[in-house]
Amino acid sequence: MTSTALPPSTTVAVVGAGPTGLALAVGLARAGIDFVLLDRLAEGANTSRAGVVHARTLEVLAQLGAAEQLIATGLRLDRFAVRDGARALLRLSFAELPTDYPFALLTPQSSTEQVLLDRLTELGGTVHRPYQVAGLVQDADGVTLTMTTGEQLRAAYAVGADGMHSAVREAAGIGFTGAGYDESFVLADVRMDWAPGRAEVGVLLGTDGVLLVAPLPGDIYRVVAVVDRAPAAPDLAEVRRLLAERAPGQARVHELVWSSRFRVHHRVADRYRAGRVFVIGDAAHVHSPAGGQGMNTGIQDAYGLGRAFAEGTLDAFEQHRRPVAVRVVAFTDRMTRIATATGARRLLRNAVLPVLGRTPAFRRRMARELSELTYR
Repeated sequence: MTSTALPPSTTVAVVGAGPTGLALAVGLARAGIDFVLLDRLAEGANTSRAGVVHARTLEVLAQLGAAEQLIATGLRLDRFAVRDGARALLRLSFAELPTDYPFALLTPQSSTEQVLLDRLTELGGTVHRPYQVAGLVQDADGVTLTMTTGEQLRAAYAVGADGMHSAVREAAGIGFTGAGYDESFVLADVRMDWAPGRAEVGVLLGTDGVLLVAPLPGDIYRVVAVVDRAPAAPDLAEVRRLLAERAPGQARVHELVWSSRFRVHHRVADRYRAGRVFVIGDAAHVHSPAGGQGMNTGIQDAYGLGRAFAEGTLDAFEQHRRPVAVRVVAFTDRMTRIATATGARRLLRNAVLPVLGRTPAFRRRMARELSELTYR
């Protein structure tokens, strides 16, 4: 359900209707707080992008009334493996996690967005499209957002959930400290025969580069490959080449469903709040896709901010959530650098990981970190 009529005023203006903005809107709707949810696109994105929902996020979605619907869309997996060629370096299981959701849910981001949109609609909410914020000015009493159409929206508070290039963050003068990685990434959804099967998420750390393969619903596999210079639109031949090079004899690709190229940064907003303006999700933190942490952390930001609005604890929001982002960025950066190690560092990695992997305490700690249960 979408709407094009822009009301003159509201309590909370939420900019960006991806998973983070939708989750915040659901939280506000449940609390009876007036809001307007804006998005610059004429309709929601239908690409898969983020493909995993972790246990802590499922706990949060359960509080929002959306977990069971989302679980019905995806695959439950409790196994995660890291290999160098045919040699297993590390195996993790989520089956013993202390949660009602002891698994990783593999489902495309479009499904997550649709479930959240359905829940928002059920609560009487809507998305106002297409509205792109061109300017934002705040004063002691509120925030005035000006659209590219010239229309204005007055709000008591504004929240930027509008991604890495957040117009809200920039207008509020919030810095975004960090840097980019040298490598780029090929992201592809394919139909293929995959020798290891559909029971686990696998990361292959070969000499030719890092490759991740994860099953998605509909007999689809997500393939992520770290490359020096990814083509603008990776085609079937490129995906086949990468799989043949990094997983020889294990894959036979039949169809390319969707593909993309992206570069990755590791950045955290200097502040999560500037007066009456907040930032959450990718507007507040971006990092390596290692471990599938990005969307999950954003949805948890949204849940936390929704509760802060409902409970009148806005002053505590930043000190609760920003340290989480700092930790996630550091964790994914370490994983990325370990995965892309070369030379002597690669040999050291391959010697140390199996030893650590035989330690139950290490396996439990890694599983909790990946599932984000450490951020409760």
